[in-house]
Amino acid sequence: MTQPPPPPPNQPPQQGGFGPPQDQPPADAQTPAPPQSPAAPQGPATPPAPVTPPSLQKGPQPGYGYPQQPPAPQPPQPPQPQPGYGYPQPPQPGYGFPQTPPPQAPQPPQPQPGYGYPGAQPNPYAQPTQPMGPYAQQPGYGYPGGPTVPMPAQPGGRNNTGLVIIVAAVVAIALIVGGGIWYAKSSGGDGKKDETASSSAGKGGTEGKDDTTGGTSTGSEEKVPSDPASKMLFQAGMPQTKDTVVTSGSWLTDSVYAKSGVAEIVGYNPAAGTKMWTVKLPGPVCTASKHVTEDNKTAVVFQPKMPKKGSSEGCSQVAAIDLDKGTRLWTKTVKNGDYAANLQNVTVSQHTVAVGSSNGGAAFDIGTGKVLWQPKPEDTCEDAGYGGGPKLVAVRKCGSYGERQLHIQTIDPTSGKVISDYKMTEGIEYAGIVSTDPLVVAADVGDSADDGSGISDYFSIDNKTGKLLTRISAPSDTYAGRCDSITRVEDCREVVAGNGRLYVPTEEHDGDGDYSKTNEIIAFDLATGKETGQRAEAGDGYTLSPLRMDGGNLIAYKHPPYNKGGQVVTLGGPSFKATTLLENPATESVRRAETTMLPEYAEILYGKGRLYMSAVYAHKTTYGKEYLLIAFGAGG
Repeated sequence: MTQPPPPPPNQPPQQGGFGPPQDQPPADAQTPAPPQSPAAPQGPATPPAPVTPPSLQKGPQPGYGYPQQPPAPQPPQPPQPQPGYGYPQPPQPGYGFPQTPPPQAPQPPQPQPGYGYPGAQPNPYAQPTQPMGPYAQQPGYGYPGGPTVPMPAQPGGRNNTGLVIIVAAVVAIALIVGGGIWYAKSSGGDGKKDETASSSAGKGGTEGKDDTTGGTSTGSEEKVPSDPASKMLFQAGMPQTKDTVVTSGSWLTDSVYAKSGVAEIVGYNPAAGTKMWTVKLPGPVCTASKHVTEDNKTAVVFQPKMPKKGSSEGCSQVAAIDLDKGTRLWTKTVKNGDYAANLQNVTVSQHTVAVGSSNGGAAFDIGTGKVLWQPKPEDTCEDAGYGGGPKLVAVRKCGSYGERQLHIQTIDPTSGKVISDYKMTEGIEYAGIVSTDPLVVAADVGDSADDGSGISDYFSIDNKTGKLLTRISAPSDTYAGRCDSITRVEDCREVVAGNGRLYVPTEEHDGDGDYSKTNEIIAFDLATGKETGQRAEAGDGYTLSPLRMDGGNLIAYKHPPYNKGGQVVTLGGPSFKATTLLENPATESVRRAETTMLPEYAEILYGKGRLYMSAVYAHKTTYGKEYLLIAFGAGG
């Protein structure tokens, strides 16, 4: 990608961690290592080299207004955003943001919105504007935590006692005493196959179960139509709002396509587009799970009421949504002392809703809303967030900024018990979860991803043992893909893991035609880190973006050139041959609507011969016609 996608409101482009490269598996599983700069020793094993990327023409260099790599953090103050063409002005911090930084730690990089990002808008993760009491002076969104007195790190274990929750408007305080809460219906840790649906390039999606045979079309469900030519099925216009409002969240089941709007979620007939139901929310959505349970339930985080212009009410509410019935099942608020915690991410795994915040993580039963675990106030480590789907994986954070220690933990989704733990090298600040099964994590090691993508390397981890299987180098000038993992640890786009492989798109580079661009998708082996030899070319003028797995096949979207419509293709077999599933009209009005939904940040779902594309922000339109969502269907 030659331009970075817009981040969530007032969230920075991904800033990488600090510290040396990770410990590696035994050297005999890797290619010989090139000379590298000295790194701190991490153990007796000799680190293997990252896999060398293929030689590709480098994409266009960032232009004026592109976010620049921030300087190394300085103790007095965090670096300020550098405004340029296309930048909004930096928002003012909400009430509760600290006025002076803690003296004991350097500050993390501050938000620098990406090129093309909508105009300045309120930060939904800011603390509410009204006074909140003594806890208002605690560090806010994105601010480094850490105790003032060093304490032993406790990476494992989650507290199942003493969570205070607010159910809707009624406050209910319950003290739960004992060694944990267990539910008879739990499917975690019993070896049963999870049927959670997921999609890697958008929210929700149709069911995508991994096939481990490798490079085959085994288990694929999407049918190749006799005629892939599509037509627009339906669309919804862009809501006209005074402020930019988050509309993250879209899901596809057999019976409904659901999409977040402004303080609501609407269910549409997936073929006709008629409204089937509407779930009203008291405030705008902040973030949404991209996973759906086998009985079509999901979860969202939202503000408790509509904010005043230029302000925020805080992202304190989490709710479960029944997509079959179009109902809100329950609403909870996790307490931080006497006040509500700001929830930064949410996911669903099996029958568990898990939320992360700057104060740690909490989890609830998706059917009943009963608490499963809560943050430990006395713990020096905290769950920054979770990845869901077939497994539940926590990114557990220990230590203060600049001395960070991350643990990637596969946990039981009902009890929170640690099943496996991978310890990343100290100093890496953030990690994004690409997939939980297979377990793949992305990180920007040593701030080397200078395009704001948040990815310099991928780590393939055995989720049963916590052992690092391989590390795959993905230089940002060669490979596309993006993880906005500072707070949304599961928000990785255009990268898919499955079938024992990692599918990564290359950056755009010159095509055969005049002024044309193109790219490829390359497959890496998750056991060895080496290229498998599978390589799909987008074709002149097109760019390929992985969407999700379909059995042993990869579903991908082809963003079109100026005179054609986009395509959905399936890639499978050892040859990785592309078969067209859908091709959109090339008429100017349709093409203009489609090309506003860039895969770097739009939500793109494909299932049963239909393509759904939706925006993640609503805003007042200043030029031309814009859409909240558009849907296409193949004709044959």
